[in-house]
Amino acid sequence: MSTANPSKAYRAFILISRAEGVSYLLLLGIAMPLKYALDMPLMVKYVGWAHGVLFIAYIVQLLYVSFKLKWNEIRIILGFIASLLPLGPFIFEWLIGKEKI
Repeated sequence: MSTANPSKAYRAFILISRAEGVSYLLLLGIAMPLKYALDMPLMVKYVGWAHGVLFIAYIVQLLYVSFKLKWNEIRIILGFIASLLPLGPFIFEWLIGKEKI
C-alpha cells in the first residue's frame, strides 16, 4: 500500500495504534511503578482500563484495515505481535510506512 494517499481505515489504524502504544508505555512506565513502588494502585486501574479498550480497538482496526487494504497474513500476525510489545505499535507503523513488511 502506498502511504502517499492512505485510506481512512489506515489513518484510523495509525491513530489508534499510537494511542494504544502510548497507553501501554504509560501503564508500564508510570502506573505500574506507582502501584508497586509507592503502593498507589489507582493509576493502574484507570490507565489499565484505557489501555484495554485501546488494545481491543487496535485489534479490531488491524483486522478491518487488513481486510480493506488486502494485507497478507504475515503483516497481520506482525501487527498483532507488535501490540504485545512496549514499542511495537510504533515500530510496526514505521515498517508498514517504509513498506518493509
